[in-house]
Amino acid sequence: MAEGTVAREQLRSIVERVEKLEEEKKAIADDIREVYGEAKANGFDTKVLRQVIRLRKQDLTERQEQDAVRDLYLHALGMLPDSAVTSAE
Repeated sequence: MAEGTVAREQLRSIVERVEKLEEEKKAIADDIREVYGEAKANGFDTKVLRQVIRLRKQDLTERQEQDAVRDLYLHALGMLPDSAVTSAE
């Protein structure tokens, strides 16, 4: 087999694998959308549900650090009372 033929077959294989994965990714995204639709139909706030899922991916320390910085920003903007910032520190 010529070198060009091998490279062409490798390229074709890579492209086909990526295309298959893209199809699977779309199917999974559709499934996730369906689950969120089910959650909404059952009265859950999907925006908050997405936040909860994002937070569950973080480790506790990372989440605490982000909470502290967010509270600091909110306090600086006058959106939190003084006690909220001191309790977060």
